[in-house]
Amino acid sequence: MLQKLLALAVIAFFLLKLLWQQRQRKLAWTEFSFWLVFWLSSAVAVLMLGKIDRLVANLGFSGNGIEVLLYIGLAICLYFIFRLRLRLEKMDRQLTQIASLMARQQPLIDKSEDAERG
Repeated sequence: MLQKLLALAVIAFFLLKLLWQQRQRKLAWTEFSFWLVFWLSSAVAVLMLGKIDRLVANLGFSGNGIEVLLYIGLAICLYFIFRLRLRLEKMDRQLTQIASLMARQQPLIDKSEDAERG
């Protein structure tokens, strides 16, 4: 019971922080919605751990519900890291392409060479 209360207190802290950031206009609406659903779903999962344990047992898994939730959470985090890596790779290619186009368009002028000429 203490673990549930501690988990709910942590979730409440993050929900309050999320609401404060939204009030300060630091988050886009889509990002706010995503995190709100995430934290509310986490609270529901914590409150329903007994039912999740029974569901996991009925599905034939050997672990308890919290372990299954952690595995699912880890898989989701790894997926998001993969997507982030792909996005960073794309941005890196785009920056390289922009720098290449800019270099072809106007050569860089060294100020010391310019001073020697004039």
